[in-house]
Amino acid sequence: MKILLSLLLALAPCFVCMAQTNHMQWNTAIEAFESSDRADPPPQNAVLFIGSSSIEHWKSVAADFPEVKVINRGFGGSELGDSTYFADRIVKPYHPRAIVLYAGDNDLYNGHTPQQVRDAFSAFVSKVRSFDPGVTIAFVSIKPSMARKMLLPKIKQANELVREYASTQKNVAYIDVFTPMLGADGQPQPKWFIEDGLHMNRTGYALWIGLLKPWVDTHGR
Repeated sequence: MKILLSLLLALAPCFVCMAQTNHMQWNTAIEAFESSDRADPPPQNAVLFIGSSSIEHWKSVAADFPEVKVINRGFGGSELGDSTYFADRIVKPYHPRAIVLYAGDNDLYNGHTPQQVRDAFSAFVSKVRSFDPGVTIAFVSIKPSMARKMLLPKIKQANELVREYASTQKNVAYIDVFTPMLGADGQPQPKWFIEDGLHMNRTGYALWIGLLKPWVDTHGR
């Protein structure tokens, strides 16, 4: 029994990760995107913003980057692997000029390792490049939220691994929002977030706009 218990405890993180690979839980959200695309076809050669709730909640993203065409395909709660899984449906049809990706936050929260976050981003790049070889991609670093302060060491490690990976790839950028969002004490700051301490307020998005705008304007036109 002791041996069995030890094995179950050792495998517990794996079971958590396996539970999160149910990509079809997001199918309703993807179908809503497809329905919207049929009713009002999005622009080709736009900048595609994709990923989890930080993208989904960014309702003003098109107005915030007026110099370029923008498509928002964020779906809250998703992991990096979900964007890869649905890329044939919410990336490929748009033939985007550039992609801004924010995800990985939920991966770590759901028990994935920093190395798995890096590998999941690499898989996204490979998937997208399989049908759009020349598209440029920016990974927005995982933010230091108040609600997930306990994950700060893993967030730092995941961000560094992604940054290192991006530096070895052509037309793949790492955009650091993590460092500017920390306080002088190196800790997450409440001023960027709404009451839940996880999702950003307008001040947080204003910071992101300033950090992303040079890359978006350069690669989106």
